[in-house]
Amino acid sequence: MSTLFSIGALSRDTGCKIETIRYYEKIGLMPEPARSEGGQRRYHQKHRERLQFIRHGRELGFTLDDIRELLALSASHQHADSIARRHRDAVQAQIRSLTALRDELDRMIKECAHGHEGECRVIEVLNDHGQCQHDHNVTGGKG
Repeated sequence: MSTLFSIGALSRDTGCKIETIRYYEKIGLMPEPARSEGGQRRYHQKHRERLQFIRHGRELGFTLDDIRELLALSASHQHADSIARRHRDAVQAQIRSLTALRDELDRMIKECAHGHEGECRVIEVLNDHGQCQHDHNVTGGKG
């Protein structure tokens, strides 16, 4: 017979908060655990492994929908590389956007007249949005 353990033990073993475990169960990412006669959740090693999979996916930036899809693919033994490729492409787009933003800020700082308000390129660019070379729609910044 396999070892059963409590939600507290699962939480300690995986570093996942109890509320998060319950949430993952509620949305169907984690299978419902067995219950003791007193109604307490009792988890198996398969629950621990699945929760570690979910947490690792979240640490890598996958959405819950991506993880759900990956779990479904792993259950049916299909290839999951398309999901990883899609996530990598989104990360790459964020990197390009942040690099462009950094470059624009560097350009503004370089062109600033270092303390002479009337000649400050930072103030000038911020006043005239048309001079900015950064694509503002890519980062999703607040407008």
